[in-house]
Amino acid sequence: MARFHHLGKEAERQARLYLQQKGHLLLETNYRFDHKEIDIISLAGEVLVFTEIKARSSYGFGYPEEAVGMQKQAFMKQAAEWYCSCHPQYTMIRFDVISILMEKGSITELLHFEDAFY
Repeated sequence: MARFHHLGKEAERQARLYLQQKGHLLLETNYRFDHKEIDIISLAGEVLVFTEIKARSSYGFGYPEEAVGMQKQAFMKQAAEWYCSCHPQYTMIRFDVISILMEKGSITELLHFEDAFY
């Protein structure tokens, strides 16, 4: 497995644990709709949360959260719209980003941006 692929999978695992510790009920992981993906869909109370996970092993290519640009946001919104049309019981939603810096398999920084975009 490529090193960056392993980094991403481990970051997603750590993000799931983090959200569960915050009280989120995980509903979906790696949810796909028409070539678009949402890393985690969860419930935080009555709020349906669509979360993108970004990880880096250094800041050499910038901060992880900076990789969630306008195109990724648009893709997430499209996938979220489809998910909500299939699950109309959810009326409150938000989009979060979890940014993780990992070195040698350990988290050195985890930042959770709630309501990161609309």
